[in-house]
Amino acid sequence: MRPREFDHDDVLRVAFEQFWRKGVRGTSLSDIARDAGVQRGSLYNAFGSKEALFLTAYERYASEYLKSLQKALGAGTLRERLTRFLDLIIRNFRSGSPPRGCPTTRGLMELAPKGEGLDEDARRAFADLMSRINGLLEQTLSDGAARGEFDGDVKAAALHIATVTRGLAVLERAFGDEAQLRKIAAHTVDLVLGKQTR
Repeated sequence: MRPREFDHDDVLRVAFEQFWRKGVRGTSLSDIARDAGVQRGSLYNAFGSKEALFLTAYERYASEYLKSLQKALGAGTLRERLTRFLDLIIRNFRSGSPPRGCPTTRGLMELAPKGEGLDEDARRAFADLMSRINGLLEQTLSDGAARGEFDGDVKAAALHIATVTRGLAVLERAFGDEAQLRKIAAHTVDLVLGKQTR
């Protein structure tokens, strides 16, 4: 008997929600199959393994996330763009109940050498997303410099902001204090652009 076809987008959405909440190690294909309303064997047939399903779901997430970051960085003054960018980052990993954290940071924490945990394909996927985020920040800062809103080192400032996002993700997991995260985000913008006079 031929298994019924399923909606790949729906399965990827359900799978990523599970991976985001419980990590790759804590998520089973049986749980994903149950929540997606499909047979576990159908997931193996379509994706090959839990890790391959994770990578496919993560790449879908990364594509959508980059679009939302581009939108946040797309209009307004440089200060407004960077503030919206950091706000979106914080809202992203504070979403869910309880908050789900940052899927990239969580995934990176699961990486381990010699085949324990996620493999090099996952490492490359995480690194690619961070590189693309860094590229968006560089372009935004470069555009701001062309408008006379920034006169610093574009590459160093972009890397600084991207690095702060990783620190925010770790602090969110450790303390869950959103007010603290927003204070750090505002301070980061001030450090990069100069303190705003009020």
